[in-house]
Amino acid sequence: MFALSFVVSVALVPFVAAQASVDIQAIEAHFTQSHVVPDLLASFNPSALLSLNFAGVGNVQPGQKFTKDQVGTAPTVTVTPANSSVVLNGTYTIAMVDADIVGTDLADGENRHWLVNGATISNSVVTTTSGTAITAYAGPGPAAGSGPHRYVVLLYAQPSTFAAPAAFANPGLGVSKMDFNAYVKDSGLGPLVGGTYITVEEGTATVSVPATSAVVTSTLSVASSTKSDTSASSSGSQSSTPTGTSNNTNGAGSIHYQLSGLAAVSSFFLAALFFNRTKKSKVLTGESLRMHVYANTLRQEKQQGGITKKQFRPLLVNAHVTKFHGPA
Repeated sequence: MFALSFVVSVALVPFVAAQASVDIQAIEAHFTQSHVVPDLLASFNPSALLSLNFAGVGNVQPGQKFTKDQVGTAPTVTVTPANSSVVLNGTYTIAMVDADIVGTDLADGENRHWLVNGATISNSVVTTTSGTAITAYAGPGPAAGSGPHRYVVLLYAQPSTFAAPAAFANPGLGVSKMDFNAYVKDSGLGPLVGGTYITVEEGTATVSVPATSAVVTSTLSVASSTKSDTSASSSGSQSSTPTGTSNNTNGAGSIHYQLSGLAAVSSFFLAALFFNRTKKSKVLTGESLRMHVYANTLRQEKQQGGITKKQFRPLLVNAHVTKFHGPA
């Protein structure tokens, strides 16, 4: 029993690391497919996953559609490092700006709905109580008929050299336009830590909204974290609003690799049991065990229709598992 528990623990570490890599790829893909990049940001390279939870709503997926009443109060913001090299300490700036509808020219700036300097992170939760609320959280309020607005929440590291521009040095400012990118540059904010966005629409759109492609998260490769893989795997069916994955009934775009929880858990236990029952000197090493776990997970995902047969073998080859399992 001890061997079983030990093997499951050892196998879990690399799998979780790979999962975080896929999640980072997915949120990057969401920002590109929803045109947050480049409408608002020139690029988006987060070092952590940022998640929102609104009271009465629950956890939020990127691009999830809400009414303004559902997101009228400040959410709980949690941050999960992408890998063990990311350390979350010190102070941060959190902001929410309205990137308007897809394709909007934001040369005149964006409406600021939240801007707090000096935020901290405790137990993975962003805390603003000790920070300076330049603009306290003000829920979305798109004009009726103006289409689905993208409200983008971003978290930046705030170094000791940070100095807010004079126009944003004092707390208590209401919702108003600002050049957010200029603020980031002029204040000396550090690297972007993470971000996500929600979609809010009031009434029926009377404007034409450009179509965006959905993010097909099941095609994001665990074995690769290159930008080319992210770009190539982020295509999907067309959607008229930036609401993420097309198969989600509430318009949410899942940032998680679409694997059954039971399938993933069973893969760990099957690999662990095999290791535990092997009495010969040639047993699974840590590396071969990880490959077995990944291969079993892929096979179950293929059986459930999450990936195609054509996609299946390249993933195995990329992960160097065929030498352990033979031809697929």
